[in-house]
Amino acid sequence: MEAEELYKQLADAVVNMDEDKAVQLSHQVIESSYDAYEAIDKGLAAGMAQAGQLFEDEEYFVPELIICADAMNAGIAILKPFLKSEEVSTQHKAVIGVIEGDTHDIGKNLVRIMLEAAGFSVLDLGRDIPPKTFVDKALEINAELILVSSLMTTTMDAMADVVKIINERGLQGRFKVAVGGGPISQGFAKRIGADGYARNAAEAVRLCQKLLA
Repeated sequence: MEAEELYKQLADAVVNMDEDKAVQLSHQVIESSYDAYEAIDKGLAAGMAQAGQLFEDEEYFVPELIICADAMNAGIAILKPFLKSEEVSTQHKAVIGVIEGDTHDIGKNLVRIMLEAAGFSVLDLGRDIPPKTFVDKALEINAELILVSSLMTTTMDAMADVVKIINERGLQGRFKVAVGGGPISQGFAKRIGADGYARNAAEAVRLCQKLLA
């Protein structure tokens, strides 16, 4: 099979939520000595982008998107060891988590999935994360983005503490900070000094790409 046709089938496997097919085709990429990075970019990630569009169009919902992501990640696990070192090192790095006091993480998980599909390296801190941890971990992995989620009005103010800690440590400009979640708005993001706000996972990817452009 030609490389481009193989990549297209990889994309289709992700969109069709067919993890076994994604694994089989990923092995075929390696056996055919095709480029692992291209297979991820033009195949698995392209398929996840299509799934993300279906999610935006309300043809797919959270369960479908998660199964698509499982198929993508299964393929990536096979292809990743065959990436060249420079391809791995050039990925943009982000830390993401749900702010302290909040344990709602479905939205955060979707953003992580979509960012990984777009080629970002994402450290997922999980739920109920203290503001200081966001900054500490971002420094530890040399991240460019700090992404903070909250679904509760009672925890929104803790998001402001992330920006406050960055300023207190003299790290202004070191990271771009983006916020999101049900009660969050562009006005709130501006008020706390965040660099951006995204309404959903697809918007979050576009925002992160714009912030790093």
